[in-house]
Amino acid sequence: MAVGPVAQIHLSVRDVDRSVAFYRDVLGIPFLFQVEGQPMAFFQSGDVRLYLGTPESPDFVTKTVHYFTVDDIHAERARLEAAGVEFADEPHVVHRTETTELWMTGFRDPDGHHLILMQEK
Repeated sequence: MAVGPVAQIHLSVRDVDRSVAFYRDVLGIPFLFQVEGQPMAFFQSGDVRLYLGTPESPDFVTKTVHYFTVDDIHAERARLEAAGVEFADEPHVVHRTETTELWMTGFRDPDGHHLILMQEK
């Protein structure tokens, strides 16, 4: 028997309300709920739940890179730039096969986590 697919990913944040506004209002990820009286908020990103929270212990501070698929990398970048997101690079090809190209471009969230948009063309 093997473990199942990833169900939830924790992302450490310093200010949950600020992060909720960014992930919900700027990125447009569906917001599920915030835990009253706790520094915890949850979003649904496809089949994976994204948990934004302030860790109780330094042992649980996360440092991960998150990749989000988009249908049109240039249009999504333009939308996010109009909302004030600053990108680190231009959309570019990172891998080619005989039939597809994988494009990526990156930016950071308010806590400095690397977030990447990716599109297969």
